[in-house]
Parts: sequence; C-alpha cells; structure tokens
Amino acid sequence: MIIALIIIIAYLLGSIPSGLIVGKAGYGIDIREHGSGNLGGTNTFRTLGVKAGLIVTLSDILKGTAAASVPLWFGSEFHPLLAGIFAVIGHMFPVFAKFKGGKAVATSGGVLLFYAPVLFITMLAFFFILLLLTKYVSLSSMLSGLYAVVFSIVLGDVWLIAITCVMTFFVIYRHRANISRIRNGTEPKVRFGKKAV
Repeated sequence: MIIALIIIIAYLLGSIPSGLIVGKAGYGIDIREHGSGNLGGTNTFRTLGVKAGLIVTLSDILKGTAAASVPLWFGSEFHPLLAGIFAVIGHMFPVFAKFKGGKAVATSGGVLLFYAPVLFITMLAFFFILLLLTKYVSLSSMLSGLYAVVFSIVLGDVWLIAITCVMTFFVIYRHRANISRIRNGTEPKVRFGKKAV
C-alpha cells in the first residue's frame, strides 16, 4: 500500500505542468500552442523568454528532486531512483495536461540531484560546455544523458546505472524529431543574448 502511494505521489509531482502554469498564469499564453508545442523548459525559453524559461526549468528539476525524496516521507525502503522514474513518466505524460508533457531532461536531472548531486553538478557543467560548442539544446541534452550513464558505470552503482540508462533512453526517444532535424540541418540553435532559443 505504501509503495503504491509513493508511486502515485511521485507520478503526480512529475505531472505538474510547470510550463503550462507559468505560461497561463504569468503571460496568458498556452505554450502548447506555440513553438514546438512542448511543455518543457526549452519551448518556454523560445516562447516566453529567459525568465520564464528559467522558472520552468528549475520547477521541473525540483519536482524530480521532490519525487525522489518521497520514500523518505514514509520511512520506506523503496528506492528513490524508482520513485524518480515515476516522476519522469509523469513529466512526459502528465495527467494534468492531457498526457502531453516534456522531454524528460530537467526532471531526470532533478532525480539525480537528490540521489547523486556530484553527478548532477558535473552533468550540468558538461551540458553547458556542449551547448556552448554545438548551440543545440537537444544534442547537449542527449549527450549529457550518455555522460550520466558513463559516470554511473564508473561509480559502479547498479541502481544508478540502470536508472540513468532508462532516463537516457527516455530523453533520446523523446528527441526523435530533433535528431531528424539535426541531420537535416533544420534544428534551431541557441542564440545567446537573444530571447529565442
């Protein structure tokens, strides 16, 4: 019963549509009707600018962190990474937004922030280095996921290896269209100092 409750809470936390809330409450805009139509941070940056994008990204990270901590609320031995996975699923398929959510990047990072903060910090640095070099948010996100898998293998944490593999699969799968656009040379690049991303 406790495990089921943990899973439900984690999923509901992940389902909180940060991009939709910020867009409608702060700007009167449904970001699903703009840009890529995605509820994640990148589309929020594109649609509403840096401030809104940062708020949404941070919110999506923190809901992953909160979800991973849920087992502690109940004194349960249910693994925090498993709870985190259900938050990531909630982020991708949110019950509060007709099951059309984000691409799993920020919420996955939030789960890792709770369980392996050193991995999260180094992965974040890796992401920004790649972003500066490639100008592609999508490519930087996918390669950062692969970095997390390699880091986990080096640590030798079986749970972390398994969950980072699952998260990275989610991230790459959710970026299928981006991969095609990168190949075609039509994927939007970051324009630093501009509103659009």
